This record gives sequence, C-alpha cells and structure tokens, in this order.
Amino acid sequence: MLPGGFRFGTSTAAYQIEGGATEGGRGPSIWDTFTAEPGRVVDGATGAVACDHFHRVEEDVELMRRLGVEGYRFSIAWPRIQPTGKGEVNAEGLAFYDRLVDTLLDNGIQPMVTLYHWDLPQALEDDGGWLNRATTDHFQEYAAIVGGALADRVEHWIPVNEPNVVTMLGYGNGTHAPGKTLMFEALPVAHHLLLGHGKAAIALRQAGATSVGCANNHAPMWPATDKDADVGATKLFDALWNALFAEPMLFGRYPADLAEIMDMYTHEGDMATIRQPLDFYGVNYYNPHKIGMAAEDAELPWEQLEVLGYPTTDFGWPVVPDGLRELLILMRARYRAALPPIYITESGCSYGMGPDADGVVDDQPRIDYLDSHLRAVAEAVAQGVDVRGYYTWSLLDNFEWAEGFTQRFGLVHVDYDTLVRTPKKSFEWYAAMVAANRVTRR
Repeated sequence: MLPGGFRFGTSTAAYQIEGGATEGGRGPSIWDTFTAEPGRVVDGATGAVACDHFHRVEEDVELMRRLGVEGYRFSIAWPRIQPTGKGEVNAEGLAFYDRLVDTLLDNGIQPMVTLYHWDLPQALEDDGGWLNRATTDHFQEYAAIVGGALADRVEHWIPVNEPNVVTMLGYGNGTHAPGKTLMFEALPVAHHLLLGHGKAAIALRQAGATSVGCANNHAPMWPATDKDADVGATKLFDALWNALFAEPMLFGRYPADLAEIMDMYTHEGDMATIRQPLDFYGVNYYNPHKIGMAAEDAELPWEQLEVLGYPTTDFGWPVVPDGLRELLILMRARYRAALPPIYITESGCSYGMGPDADGVVDDQPRIDYLDSHLRAVAEAVAQGVDVRGYYTWSLLDNFEWAEGFTQRFGLVHVDYDTLVRTPKKSFEWYAAMVAANRVTRR
C-alpha cells in the first residue's frame, strides 16, 4: 500500500526526445559531436530529431494528461539556454521551457526539472569539460539563469543526473560522450560534478527554488562469491558507484576507501558547498550489480558478471524488483537521519514490441515490471522508508544514448519515421493504476 499523496510521474531527458538540434538558437552539445563520430552509436542514430518534442510539446503534454500523472521530470538542454555554456542567454531557448512549464501546470502536472542530463555544451568540453574546475562556475551561472526564469513555477529541481554514469561511461571507459577513456584518472570529473551540484543548488535557492534534490543512479552490489577477493572487489565498486556520490551530498565527506585520492582534487570549502541541504533524494534504479575480482592483468580490479536466475529486458538487464526494496532499506540503514525523503526519479525497462495489425502495442512485460517494482516500493514503505513518489522511465520511446533507437523504454511507442505516438498497453495500465490510487487516497 502506497502512502496518501504518493506522486506518480514519468521522466524524459532533453537530448533523448527534443530534436531541434540546430533550431531556436541551440548550440552543439557533446552528444551532437559524439553521435557524428562513426561507430559511437550502435545503429548510427543521432538525437538531431529524436522524438521531435521541440515541435510537439502540446501533443506530448496531452499524453501526460491522459496518463493522469501529477509529475513530469524533464531536463533542460544547457546549449539551448547558453549555446557555448557561458555568457549571453538565448531568449528563444528559455522561452521554450517557459512555455513547457506553463503547459504542464495548465494540465495539473507539476514539473521536476533536471539542469544537466549529460548534454554539455561542446564549447565547454573544448575547454576541458568536467575535468576543468571552471565548468562548475559556468554551471552555477546557468543554474541561476534557469532558476531566475522558472523557480516561481517549478516544484522540484535536480542539478545533475547520474554523476556516476557521466564519470564512468563518459570519461572513464568512453562508451558515452565525450568518449574519454581515462579510467581512474576520470575521478576529478566526479568531484567537479558534485561541486557543480552544490553550486547549482545554492544558485537555485537564491533564485527562489523551494525543493532541490538529486537523481543518483544506485544499485545493490552482490559479490560473486563469499571469498575475500570478490567481497573486496564488490566493496570497492560499491564505493565508486554508490558512496562516492551519496556520502559527499549527505555527510560532506568522501567514503573512507576513496578519501585519500579524492583529497587530491578537493579545495578548501568544497565539501561544505557539495553538502547542500537536500529536500529530497532521487534514486534511479534499474538492477543490481554482481561483482567479482578481476584477473591480475585486467585493467580494472573488478569485473561485472551476469546476474543469473531472473528474466531480462530486451537490453539484457535482469528484472529484480526486490533489488529496489533491498536498495531502499540499505540506504535508510546507511544514511539514517541524513537521508531526506526519497523519490524514485527513474525506473523502467526496455521492450521492443511495436503496434500490431490493429495498432495495439501489447507490452505485458512492461506492465509486469511496473507492477512488481511499485510493489517493491510499497514493501519498503511498509518497512519504514520514506518514499514520496515514482517517476517511471520513460514517457516516450527515445534516443537511448550509445544504443541509438534500438532500445524502447516508453509507455508510448514512437515511430521514428513518421513520429506518430501510439500509447502502449502499459500506458493504459499505468493510467488506471494512477487513477485507482488517487481514488483510494481520497
């Protein structure tokens, strides 16, 4: 049983749905550059058009109204606001989001805005990107601009989406933009993203924002065996994936296993800046990680192993709803009074079925996924975890980063040739569940 007032929402990200990459004064981002390089994206796709949300705001908000959700998490494209990441504001870009916010509110949907969902202006990457500490100052300026324009109407704010993914996949192993392969030398990126988070939170509150949180990707860590080597490798990866970002935000310190190396990048006062009061803690959950000790000659001291014994999505990810319950219980135990109320800011699954001859998209596996994960949240709530909402990923099928258009996470099917939207059976299920919950809590 979910608590009264529980918020049901859905989520998207700018580069994944907007398109309009060269319109409205938008500058190039690192993802425009990355997708133009052959071999970076499995199907050669780009986000230049994506779902064309830039031209279809009213249509997409109407879908949300039909869905009945009370919250919508979306991101703002930094290069649409400041084409080079600093300096003059692009009024046309700001007006686009101003209109989106008003349209949402007119339809009874509360905005949850992410400032950075991976689309760094390319001009800032040319200056070093998140390896360059100066990027945090530019991010603070950008946050002040957007906050000044929208803080009077936006319910919740998230400065940075999944800083661990940006660090490891963008700068560590190169599978995401900007495609750097620095391995452990990417750790300054983690510090600068955290510092940017703190500086942006300050700017947002100065602009009048009343609820600032985060959206960190977390996962339970399962050692491959109970051998000391596997347990040790799991502990290290847990520190890098989970604690490296949670502990600075909540405790104002780096985890003990990483403190010495992170001190190399930390200036006086940084940790106080990072540890801004959080009004909520956003958790992005997809699946647990199974970790084993790597071979002696491996580049990294751990290896990620397949989680066996569970069904998998079309992405090959294991479907483990109880992992979400486990994670929420673990976070409460680890962070206790420092942990603010939690929102599940992303949770979803990729299944590729499309419309049949009658135009019906029968995605029963997605319905099963959502049902089981919401039940896992309810179990965690029953065990005392303060969870306030669930924002499913994603409203629309969209550009799935390095996987291009090969993975479909949406409640709504998108035909990428015609851009026609077709609500799936999961859309109708989610709408009925939201409506039933609203009636129950009255």
